[in-house]
Amino acid sequence: MTRSLVGACLLVVLAAPPAAAQLDELLRGLPSMPGLPSSGQPSDTRIADGLKEALRVGTANAVDLTGRVDGYFANQAIRILMPERLRTLERGLRAVGYGPQVDELVLSMNRAAERAAPAARSIFWEAITAMTFDDARRILDGGETAATEFFRARTTDGLTAAFRPVVEQSMDEVGVSRQYKTLLGQARAIPFLKTEDYDLDRYVVGKALDGLFHVVGDEERKIRANPAARTTELLREVFGRR
Repeated sequence: MTRSLVGACLLVVLAAPPAAAQLDELLRGLPSMPGLPSSGQPSDTRIADGLKEALRVGTANAVDLTGRVDGYFANQAIRILMPERLRTLERGLRAVGYGPQVDELVLSMNRAAERAAPAARSIFWEAITAMTFDDARRILDGGETAATEFFRARTTDGLTAAFRPVVEQSMDEVGVSRQYKTLLGQARAIPFLKTEDYDLDRYVVGKALDGLFHVVGDEERKIRANPAARTTELLREVFGRR
């Protein structure tokens, strides 16, 4: 690169507030040189924007798929079942004719998750804005659910804290706590069954988030592997070159 061309680049950087965009356009027009990205490759900014858009698309789809009637209950991969620690209780109750009541409790837990899921949309989107250029590059070059795993690792604690009140309210509204207490009362009347109190709110929150991340992962796989899932020009540009 000649001194005059270097000087021109510096002038572009210093000249005006949108200088970064102008410099990006200028660099795209330069011949390939060591240390510079090839002209046909997306810039770091485009890569980061593409990954953020992919996460927005993926999380929006996940919320749409889970935050509706039967979004959890009809999806075998994420349906919320009785907690493992209560399976013996469940089998005992079913054995003495309380199967319909157990089924109602399971359905109610899933309905609570379905009603709570839409509240995750804004929480997901706010977290996406924290992604850096380096994060985006690692995610783009990572495995088929690298973005989902990054998102899970960075947001689970905060998402859980924000998500729980919504789940608790939904659980109260659909009567999960009442149904559970009724079942416990019935179980205690059966001599051979051991009963224990269990934090169903916490359990449903965890399973609801697991389900959301599972579906987000499915959406990420589609965007990476299926051109038809890349619904915008930016997604096609960033993921189409992988």
